[in-house]
Amino acid sequence: MRTAQQMAMASDLVTADCVSAQEFPDLARRFHVSAVPKTVVNDAEDLIGAQPEAALLAAILRAGSAPSAP
Repeated sequence: MRTAQQMAMASDLVTADCVSAQEFPDLARRFHVSAVPKTVVNDAEDLIGAQPEAALLAAILRAGSAPSAP
């Protein structure tokens, strides 16, 4: 989460929110959280476990280039 927050501070194109799966079970079900940490990027990419900065950046770039839903 810290890396996502740093990226959000560096770019107006990135936002980051940290949500507790225990406190928000509806969101946990929506995003199929079975392990934590889980990072979800634009509902298109997800990362399980602590990931290096390069993996998060790659997921952001892939999600940003994915076609938008109609």
